[in-house]
Amino acid sequence: MSVDTPAATTPETGRRLPPVAEQAVARSSGAPMLAGNAVRVLRDATENYPAWLAAIRAAKRRILFENYIFAKDEVGREFIAALASKAREGVRVRLIYDWLGTPFAGRLFRPLTQAGGEVRCFNPPRLDNPLGWMSRDHRKSIVVDGEVAFVSGLCVSRRWVGNPARGIEPWRDMGVELRGPAVAEIEQAFARVWRGMGASIPDDELVRADGIAPAGNVEVTVVATEPAAPGMYRLDQFIATIARRTLWLTDAYFVGMPAYVQALRAAAADGVDVRLLVPSASDLLVVSAVSRAGYRPLLEAGVRLFEWNGSMLHAKTAVADCRWSRVGSSNLNASSFLANYELDIAVFDEGIARQMEEIYLSDLERATEVVLNQRRRVRPVSTGVAHPPERGRMRGSASRAAASALRIGNTVGAALTNRRVLGPSEAGLMAKAGAALVVLAVLGVVWPEAVAVPVGIVAGWIGVALMLRAWKLRRKPRTGGGPDVKRDEDGASPADERGRVEIQD
Repeated sequence: MSVDTPAATTPETGRRLPPVAEQAVARSSGAPMLAGNAVRVLRDATENYPAWLAAIRAAKRRILFENYIFAKDEVGREFIAALASKAREGVRVRLIYDWLGTPFAGRLFRPLTQAGGEVRCFNPPRLDNPLGWMSRDHRKSIVVDGEVAFVSGLCVSRRWVGNPARGIEPWRDMGVELRGPAVAEIEQAFARVWRGMGASIPDDELVRADGIAPAGNVEVTVVATEPAAPGMYRLDQFIATIARRTLWLTDAYFVGMPAYVQALRAAAADGVDVRLLVPSASDLLVVSAVSRAGYRPLLEAGVRLFEWNGSMLHAKTAVADCRWSRVGSSNLNASSFLANYELDIAVFDEGIARQMEEIYLSDLERATEVVLNQRRRVRPVSTGVAHPPERGRMRGSASRAAASALRIGNTVGAALTNRRVLGPSEAGLMAKAGAALVVLAVLGVVWPEAVAVPVGIVAGWIGVALMLRAWKLRRKPRTGGGPDVKRDEDGASPADERGRVEIQD
């Protein structure tokens, strides 16, 4: 397998995008391109965690820390202890964690709250919001004193450190350190989520982009995705559309959405060197199996697929044409693109892109390429690198069922909508789907309780939740005859009604 850098990655003359392209980037992402930044690429926990802790320990005024997972282990306790120490010194510490990522964690944060820090939990379970768990705060960011910020895919857990004594490697991940005007955008992204859970951060505590002196010459776009504003989805599609030579992607939980898969297929068909690196062994077996179910259309279009053979690959990165790169929390799936709160940094700089390409190529040295064999079946090509233990080969029945379900869903959807031409190999899937629907119909006629009872339970829960929320809305005072939803000066609403509670045991 050859993973050499192709000649096509030679940088083009000039550093800035044409004005029309810069405008398209801003409109696609919903965020401006900000010049004057310094960006440092940080690889794995060995580079990210020490940089985070050093910045925290040097804080003098405020720390904003937002992360999906704070594990109840030695790594989580180390970070909480560092934050509590600064809070006792008078530094204003605010922390956001997600309930699904960090459930029942009140005791972990107690040293910080006792020291004067503020901790808020995003979207804890609520009776009046049965589907609330589908929207998560998946961001990973730190901002210190409005001067330095970190954005990454890393959570706070020993899994990212590994255990050398037991031969467990650290998780593979990526992050960046930023200085300059882009730091203000990361602060504002934190403040919007914070406001959705309670009292706002005073405006005089937050910096503005025009109030930060340039720290370098790198152009950065801070893409703060929200459920109603899928900026990263639009930007990734735009980059896939305009990429001329290379588009190299790394993703931990790839589940291709049809529009994005089509963008990658079109780029590959047009001669772009499109590569996708994903884990061969995942901590979420079902997601990995579903990801594999989507390999075929990409491979048929010429996209090169690689599976990482080391420890868990958790990075979410992209680099295109040795000019544009992205690092952050967004995975290439519907949950990240459309449902979660995510945070990514898009960088337009040849130097940073060259670093990202070099890291990508080094990662491919520990990966196995996946190809279609002569019978058009997906299979790995051995590269001499040992596969991880059998735990990573996804042989569980749940994983196979999930993969089969996705393949059937794609085939049935295509058959009903005529959105693509079906092949003879998909006739069996269509027959299975048709038989399953017939069985369900017969079951509903012969034994209606088997269908009606589960539907009734779910409908009843949703109905009670709607009535509870309606009752709460009626109790809210109306202001000026307008709607009940409080809005910002620019007309944007806060981040829904997320868990407005302080940490409780």
